[in-house]
Order: sequence, then structure tokens, then C-alpha cells
Amino acid sequence: MSAPDAEFYSEERWENWLDRLREEDIDPEDEESARLLLNLQDDVAIAVAKILTAYTDGELDDEQTLSELAEIRDVVLSDPEIENEDTLMLVDGVQTSLVAVFYSAERFVADGPVADGTVEEHIRHAAAAEGEEDLDAALGHASAAGTQLIDGDSLDIGVTEEIEYGLVTEWVNGLDSLREALADPEVIEPDEE
Repeated sequence: MSAPDAEFYSEERWENWLDRLREEDIDPEDEESARLLLNLQDDVAIAVAKILTAYTDGELDDEQTLSELAEIRDVVLSDPEIENEDTLMLVDGVQTSLVAVFYSAERFVADGPVADGTVEEHIRHAAAAEGEEDLDAALGHASAAGTQLIDGDSLDIGVTEEIEYGLVTEWVNGLDSLREALADPEVIEPDEE
């Protein structure tokens, strides 16, 4: 099995997004700023979805897939060089949302979809674990939900209205981006409005 010629995501692509954020006066209350941050998150989720699609289509084996995911994860979750504290905090929020995307994708490749429970049940369990400050268990349940989404299950985003805002709601936000990317892997360019 040979690796596809296309690069799924690059450090340069991530840096282009960060450059755009450095240049903008980012305000999360502003619709354009919020859209820019969501596009950044969606762009990474699309890259992950393309890797997973290549994997399920047999174009990548387990090792190649995990390697591709690790490369993107290392780029996206590294500490960005952004001087503006508010912008840095917003990028950190996007990175937090993407943590569950990477864990879910890696877990899916390693173990397949989690068979027991539903997406919403796992999210509720994750929120309960977060409430007990057991973040490992919370991420475990969030990634279980993610493996089921990758396998084609649906997500009722309304489940986030039932839980207290925190890491789990951020992770669900990322998983929702992954779900959309798997359904429609439309590439988003950093200069798109």
C-alpha cells in the first residue's frame, strides 16, 4: 500500500491561518471573527476527515493513518506565537475543540468504533466525568462518541444545552466540525470570507 501523493495538511497552511488571525482585530462577539475561527477549526477537521476517508477506502494502512494524524496534531496543537492575549485565548479554544477530533480519529483507527452506548450517552458521561474532574474519563467518553460519529452515527448538538459549559462542550463543538467534514469535505482557504 503506497501513500497518496497529496499532503493532507501542512505547517504552512496552519501558519497562514495564524497570520490571518494576527492581522485581524479578533472579537468573538463579531460575526466575521467568529466565522474566521470556525473556518480555522473546520479546515483542520476537513483534513482529518480526508485522512479517515483515505483510511476507510484502503488508501492508507493503520500505521500510515496514525502517522498522518500525528503530523497534523503536532502542528495544530503546538503553542502558537501570537502576541495578542485575546487572540491567543481564542486560538487555544479552537485547539481545545480539536483535541477530541484527534483522539477520536486515532481511537477509531486503533480500535474501530465503540460498540456500546450512543453518541449522546457518551457525551453525557463525558460531562459527568468532567464534573468530577476526571478529565481522562471525560476525554475517553468524548472520543468514544467521536468514533461513533466517524462510523456514521448522528449527533444531536442539542445535547450540549443539557450540560454545563466546559471542556466537553468545546470537544463536542470540534466533533460537530468533524461530523460536518465527513459529510461534506469542502476545502476552506485561509483567505476565504
